[in-house]
Amino acid sequence: MKATIPLEITWLNPTKAHDLNLPTYHSDLASGMDVAAAVHEPLVLEPGEITMIPTGFAVAIAPGFELQVRPRSGLAIKHGITIINTPGTIDADYRGEVKIGLINLSKAPYTIKRNDRIAQLVMAQVSRAELKVVDELDETARQEGGFGHTGV
Repeated sequence: MKATIPLEITWLNPTKAHDLNLPTYHSDLASGMDVAAAVHEPLVLEPGEITMIPTGFAVAIAPGFELQVRPRSGLAIKHGITIINTPGTIDADYRGEVKIGLINLSKAPYTIKRNDRIAQLVMAQVSRAELKVVDELDETARQEGGFGHTGV
């Protein structure tokens, strides 16, 4: 049985979105929906360049959930194109256009065309922390061991 959460979506300019694809799951067990670029003309992302790519839509996310914006593995591995703040977060109370912050980590320019699949959107449940100030923290075996403390 599939667990589904409602996600309302609206095209910001329906007359200009007639050729755009809605976010789409491409297999029955996929966790992420591919999202398409709503650029009007091809956009060249130069090496090291960061840009925001429009999607042409806004969403209303159910309370207690977020949409996480994640890289598409093929774009990242084959072309070095990834999400600058991965995973990005779209909060349940945001109603503006969903935009995708991409960075080109490769040494070659990459062209993004209209309707290219540029990212994935994953619905995730949100837990909020209740902060509690204490005099000291419980001891653990790790204590202050940081990055790489267990070896390579």
